[in-house]
Amino acid sequence: MVAIDATILVPVLPTIAASLHGTATDAFWAGSSYLLACAVVQPFVVNLSDVFGRQLLLLLSMCFFTIGTIVCCLSQNFTHLLIGRSVQGIGGGGCIPLAHVIITDIIPLRHRPTYLIFPSISWAVASITGPLIGGLFAEHTTWRWVFYINFPFCAIGIIMTLLVVKMDYRMSEIPFVEQVALVDWFGGGLFIASMCSILIGITWGGCQYNWASVQTLIPIVFGLFGIIATVAWEGHVARPFLPLRLFNSRSGAASFFCAFIQGLLVSQSPNQHFQSYLQVTKLFCGLYYLPFFFEACKNLTPTLAGVSLIPITGALVPTSIIVGIMITRRGCYRWALWSGFGFTTIAHGLLILLDAQVPSRRWIPIFLLLGFGHGLISMALIICIQAIVKSEDVAYAAATYTFVRTMGMCIGVAMGGSIFQNALSNNLDDLELPTSVASNAEAFVAILKTLHLNSPLHEAYVIAYSQSFKQVFIAMTAVVVVGGLSSLLVQEFTLDRKLESTHVIRK
Repeated sequence: MVAIDATILVPVLPTIAASLHGTATDAFWAGSSYLLACAVVQPFVVNLSDVFGRQLLLLLSMCFFTIGTIVCCLSQNFTHLLIGRSVQGIGGGGCIPLAHVIITDIIPLRHRPTYLIFPSISWAVASITGPLIGGLFAEHTTWRWVFYINFPFCAIGIIMTLLVVKMDYRMSEIPFVEQVALVDWFGGGLFIASMCSILIGITWGGCQYNWASVQTLIPIVFGLFGIIATVAWEGHVARPFLPLRLFNSRSGAASFFCAFIQGLLVSQSPNQHFQSYLQVTKLFCGLYYLPFFFEACKNLTPTLAGVSLIPITGALVPTSIIVGIMITRRGCYRWALWSGFGFTTIAHGLLILLDAQVPSRRWIPIFLLLGFGHGLISMALIICIQAIVKSEDVAYAAATYTFVRTMGMCIGVAMGGSIFQNALSNNLDDLELPTSVASNAEAFVAILKTLHLNSPLHEAYVIAYSQSFKQVFIAMTAVVVVGGLSSLLVQEFTLDRKLESTHVIRK
């Protein structure tokens, strides 16, 4: 439900903008408001669930998601829609980490990889089905159906949470007033406000404002100071919402850094259509540029450009399943982490060879290798992060993993966007073409497709775009190498550990 909602809106945003008489900026925020809210609340929700119980927080998260969906369905203007999407994002930000955390509560570490496969598969499948379903709704019915479709899932989720997620926890017998006092409200609030400030600045950069503008830099700077203040606060508070000891060990710091690196490279949203929601999908970097490459250089339609990522998902899903089973049987994970970064490095290096003339028989194997590598890395990171920390910190480690990975996706926008825009501007200047195209490169693709395919002007633009993509892929390859070197710092910890959790299934 949450995974599909992150991607299904993408192809419908132009239709929504026309229906609600909004601008491209309005449509942009309709998508990004959900993603921003979803990202910033994840660590704090897990802390709340430790105090008030997993079932209550999961139920509240699903209720938030449902209420947000209702508001979106009834929206008559973009103000209503943005409120609804933000409320949906808060709900989604609770559901995502709690799905992992509940598994860590009830499944021993040795057998956990087999069960953690399912959340990963759901996101991989949603990355393909979400935009395709949204495109069908955009073409054949009202845009409100992208929200109507959530209600059956919301109902099933709420009912299943009430009936199945019945867990006793250590603080259940503490009076409610004392439970409230245990929560690190100041630290959580400061963290959420700071992350919102940073992500808003990153989201504005290259879209509404230039990266070097005051409007972009001020929220990022204020957010960074807020994060520093949060770290200082968390180091002295009695019960921090984010234990800093997660990062104390060499292996812990290296594992979370690897998760951040993978976030720079992985995209959950493969379809791009128009400028308004091209900017939304820029919240996920790395693979974003692959369908963009096919649209600009191979003259594919947005739908076919999105379909081009199917080989990646087709390799990632079975690889995750097999790796999860093998880690469970062998009881070790470093082999998957190291080989995953090795294969991913090779795949990203081969992406540098892509050009407008590359045939499918060459790029499909590269994409398969890319999916294979990411499948190895994803499952290995989830397990090694949980194996490294103490039993009482496993829930926080699982939530921090999803958050750090999401932050990597967001930070990757700044890096990838700046590299591509600067490279395209230089390449256009070398070919004596207008450099103004670089500031609106995605939107210009629609104009590029109107030019005759064999005309000198079209070929010149394609060369400029192709050379710019190479610069992005070179940078991504360097990032993978850094991640691979960091993974060498990760130590092997035993998975044969007794299950110790303060949240247990109610008998």
